[in-house]
Amino acid sequence: MERELTILKRKINSSDIALINTLIEKHGKRGRTYISKQLCRIWDWRTASGVYRDIVCRDLLRRLEKRGIIQLPPPLTAARKPGYTNKVKLPKGFKYTPINQSLNQFSEIEFFMIRGTSQEGFYNSLIHSFHYLRYHQGSGEQLKYLVKADGDVVACIGFGGAAYKVGARDGYIGWDQRQREQNLSMVVNNTRFLILPWVRVPNLASFILGHISRKIAGDWRTYYRHEIVLMETFVERERFRGSCYKAANWKHIGHTKGRGRNDRYKRNSLPVKDIYIYPLVKDFRERLLVCTD
Repeated sequence: MERELTILKRKINSSDIALINTLIEKHGKRGRTYISKQLCRIWDWRTASGVYRDIVCRDLLRRLEKRGIIQLPPPLTAARKPGYTNKVKLPKGFKYTPINQSLNQFSEIEFFMIRGTSQEGFYNSLIHSFHYLRYHQGSGEQLKYLVKADGDVVACIGFGGAAYKVGARDGYIGWDQRQREQNLSMVVNNTRFLILPWVRVPNLASFILGHISRKIAGDWRTYYRHEIVLMETFVERERFRGSCYKAANWKHIGHTKGRGRNDRYKRNSLPVKDIYIYPLVKDFRERLLVCTD
């Protein structure tokens, strides 16, 4: 490999490839998980909260193998056992009561950040059952929220890492590749937003977006120990008009080109989506343009 690569926001050069091949040769019989854990320790590759990026590292190794740069040992066990089905299911006996009223008729609307709690599985099952994109187990940093009105769950909203490259967003920020790679972790993507189908409450969606915009930066700082300054989302234009984002003062800045959010090689063909952003601080652009080296 003659040139430096950037995969999953990490620069990979020839010495890194030599190190990986050495680990494969020395520890291949111990499996891919062992290799990825050793690599994380050698690189000291951690999340902002100090946890080793073991799962992301295994993804990086698979991508290197797919490009023909390395040859991983065979998996010690199958990734999915024969007959495996996704076990994201609603709890037995799950019931709901239709809600049809105005916002001001609720005495209390509460937001629960449930990432890493026993309620995360319930969130996943609601998304899987009622969101048109269904549930997908993403990698990297994520926060998930359940929204309750007078004790009843009325909505789910989730956030994850920003798309690697988006022409309209990158042009609006004005950053170059180096600045983007250093600061992309300060941008988060609204990956899922679901008002449950039996809930009919005018303006609830924009109310949730407005509240989240005041809450998420503190939650992200507490959970991941770093700042975020900008939110983004992609709205499939053939399905939705983005009305709730507009009502919550998100800014429409353009549309996608019909590629996946992390597709760097123009291989995917997907529906065109409108791009909306919401700055969490006034000087978001200045912070995103800072480079430390």
